[in-house]
Amino acid sequence: MDWREFAEQMARLARRLLAQESAQETLDEIVQAAVELIEGCEFSGILALRKGRAVSLAVSDDVVVESDRLQGELGEGPCFDAARRVGGDRTFRIADLTQPQPDWPRYAPAARGLGFGSMMGFLLYTHDDDFGALNLYSSRPGAFTPDDETAGWLLASHAAVALSSARTVDQLEHALETRHAIGEAMGILRERHRLSEDDAFAVLRRISQHHNVKLRDVAQNIRSGARKQG
Repeated sequence: MDWREFAEQMARLARRLLAQESAQETLDEIVQAAVELIEGCEFSGILALRKGRAVSLAVSDDVVVESDRLQGELGEGPCFDAARRVGGDRTFRIADLTQPQPDWPRYAPAARGLGFGSMMGFLLYTHDDDFGALNLYSSRPGAFTPDDETAGWLLASHAAVALSSARTVDQLEHALETRHAIGEAMGILRERHRLSEDDAFAVLRRISQHHNVKLRDVAQNIRSGARKQG
């Protein structure tokens, strides 16, 4: 491993990740970067757990979706364990899937059946968040060296920070869109019913509570209705 070259590649990747326009585009860029940057990696994906279910957030190939499905269905596997942070560990590896794997006795032969020979999983986390696991696959047993594991861990660390930033941007954009929708709906109510600003907001809130609908959705319905009428 030429660590100087790898550092330069990671610097370029950091700039690419920051240039993405959404969290999903950031996820997609990360899995492609894993295949490009980690020696031996032929396929990659990001798996997360949602209410105990395995969810494929991004994949470089459809075979990774099947691997994620199997791990979720069986409730075991290095990527599944990385995503749920078993025992506090943040890195999991199967060096040779042709050999018995006591920790994952059902998943290992199933993964071999998919054509995998070795794999690694890295928890994607920051101080405040866990985003799931970055998972790397090779068709060759013994494909990943200790240097590859270190490189994977570094990539996962950069990726987690980028995901945190992308999610924050998405949340801010969502908040601004919500604020705009509510403001426009209040304007419609004020004009239509001659209400004060406070009274218009109170009307939105009552509708939201009465129908158990989010305030943003109430506002969007009022906007849509006004556009159809006008």
